[in-house]
Amino acid sequence: MDVLIDVFVGLHIIGIASLLGGFLTQMKAMGAGNARMVPAMLHGALTMLVTGLVLVGVHESQDDHVNNVKIGVKLAILVVILVLVYVKRDEEKVSKGVFGAVGLLTVANIFIATLWH
Repeated sequence: MDVLIDVFVGLHIIGIASLLGGFLTQMKAMGAGNARMVPAMLHGALTMLVTGLVLVGVHESQDDHVNNVKIGVKLAILVVILVLVYVKRDEEKVSKGVFGAVGLLTVANIFIATLWH
């Protein structure tokens, strides 16, 4: 079961890398007011959602301790990210505020995952 968990953790990291990488590739465009939500951002966020749910399910099925408050906060942040990216995915230009919020929330989710024990 540990191998399964490790595979899904790896996929979860790939999802966050896709979301953050998509944001970072648009930073220069954000400065010019031309940023857009790229497909990698949506796909990364969806990957995070699916793999995160699987990881929680696997841990719960093994009676491992799961910090439900932490998972709830991370899920709430991810849902906000998903809504923003999904709603704005077809727009040619996204406002700096909305685009910046996606980046800030993504980084917040990373630090919650790594620093909250």
